[in-house]
Order: sequence, then C-alpha cells, then structure tokens
Amino acid sequence: MDTKDTDSSNTTMTDNDGKIAKPNIAFIGLGNMGAPMAENLLKAGYALSVYDLSAEATQRLAQSGASVADSPKDAARNARVVISMLPAGKHVHSVYLGEGSTDGLLVSLPKGTLVIDSSTIAAADARLVAEAASKLGIDFLDAPVSGGTGGAIAGSLTFIVGGDDDAFAKAETILAVMGKNIFHAGEHGAGQVAKICNNMLLGILMAGTAEAINLGVKNGLDPKVLSDIMLQSSGRNWTLEVYNPYPQVMENVPSSNGYRGGFMSKLMQKDLNLAMQTAQDTNVDTPMGAKATELYEAHTVENGDRDFSSIMARYDSSALS
Repeated sequence: MDTKDTDSSNTTMTDNDGKIAKPNIAFIGLGNMGAPMAENLLKAGYALSVYDLSAEATQRLAQSGASVADSPKDAARNARVVISMLPAGKHVHSVYLGEGSTDGLLVSLPKGTLVIDSSTIAAADARLVAEAASKLGIDFLDAPVSGGTGGAIAGSLTFIVGGDDDAFAKAETILAVMGKNIFHAGEHGAGQVAKICNNMLLGILMAGTAEAINLGVKNGLDPKVLSDIMLQSSGRNWTLEVYNPYPQVMENVPSSNGYRGGFMSKLMQKDLNLAMQTAQDTNVDTPMGAKATELYEAHTVENGDRDFSSIMARYDSSALS
C-alpha cells in the first residue's frame, strides 16, 4: 500500500486518501496465549507476519490470514510494530539481543519501531532489553497480561505496561484490540513488577482458600455452603467469587473439569519464583509468598500441567479423582 506518512517514529500511517491505516505487525510466539491474541489482531484488520517454532501453530494463523515467517527477523522485515509472547526471560533475551547483544532482532529494526513484549519475565530482564532498545532508537514496552487463555480468546485481557508515556500512547489502540483493561504501571520493568505482585497474591489466595475449604469439609461442612458463607463474610476473595478450587462447587471452572484448562500450576510456580527473585534482589520480606512458592513447587512435581486451583489436592487428594 502506498503511504504518505512513512516516518518509522510513528505507528500510524495514512493512505493516499489521507485515511488512517493500521501498521503492519510482527507477532512472535504463538502459544496458548499468543495465538488467540494474534487472532484478535487479524480480526481487527491488522496485517500480521507471525513466527513460532511450532509449524502447526503458524499454519493455524496462516489459515486466518497471517503470513508465516522463517525467523523473528523475517517476521519483522516490514513491520512497524513487534509483539512477542514468549515463555521466559531467556527466550526474550535470545530473540531481541541474541548472543552478546549483537545479532538479535533489535539491531535489525529501524528507529521508531514499537516493540511490545507481553511475556512474563523478571523486571531486570525487561529493563536490560529496554536499555538496548533505547540505544537503538526503538520504543520498548514490557506489557505482561492477566486474564488467562479465556481472556486471550475473548480479547478481554488486562495489560500491565511498563515504559515511557509516548510509547504507551502509541501502543494503546493496538492493546485495546486484545485487552479490556490497560494500565500504565510506570517506567520500564514496572509492568513486570506489578504482574508478579498480582500473581504472588493470587497464589497465596488460592492456596489459602483451598486450605480453608478443606478444613471445613473435613469437619463436616458442605463445600458449597461454606463457600457461600465466606463469600458473604470477611474472607471473600476472587477465588471464591469466580474460580472456586473445590470440585463441582462452581460450574465452568477448571476444578469442575478435572483441573484441565485455565492457568497451569507450573506457570504459577514460574511467576512465584519471579516474585521471590525480585524480593531477594531488592531485600524485601515476603514470607507468605515464600510459603506459596514452596507449596506450588511441591505440587507441580506431579501436577504441573493441571490448573493452579488443583493445589486443592495438597489438602484433599480425592479432588483429583
């Protein structure tokens, strides 16, 4: 498409009629979260070039209209925006910085490219990539998400963004296609810190809720009756409201489906470990977070692929039957 405005410092373009055109986007990482996020961008009319190690994942996106690339650099060749959703910090480092910060994706991007990394990684890793991007004139945002695969499919994710104001302003319209709630947490790394604080609390709440329900059940209470009582009392929390960990208390949640789907326990363990790493790096005391990390570390040995609400089995093994 011919354009009048091809300044790479802006993520908007105008066509020959002066209308705003959507920028080309490279999407890297098409796992359980990345694939539906990319699908929503395609549905909104964005041109996507996608890359993933899984040929099956890329072909599914190709069927929806994406072009398939052979590498991250190939995906970003004509892109004004790069979005990544990768498993861990080492993968983010490898994609953007490469070996020795000389052969990664960043060095091949033109100045003004907007990079949005939605992986959940250590804040220090996000800041490292952001610093390298800044030296190259590239706008970088760490933008981890909350909302799980259901939110990714529905386009209702929460984005927790770290980076400067100008880059955030450029990204908002794009993020709004994939998410319902978009927060600017602060400077680079702030998105990651806010995300791990949230998930540390979530892990604590889930473990504590399962423990409390188990105590009641073992003393003769009906789990639904007890849950309803706590919902109307001072113990009320998100897990009781929408994600009860006890089987068959609530419909359409993983605990009533053999703990399949949802947010895998091994991912909760990963996020708790990131919280503990951050706490250690900054000399912050997190005793309850440490206990939740310990519980999930033991739980994931055999149940890593089950939803994180399956921590219920730590207290009542019959929950898995």
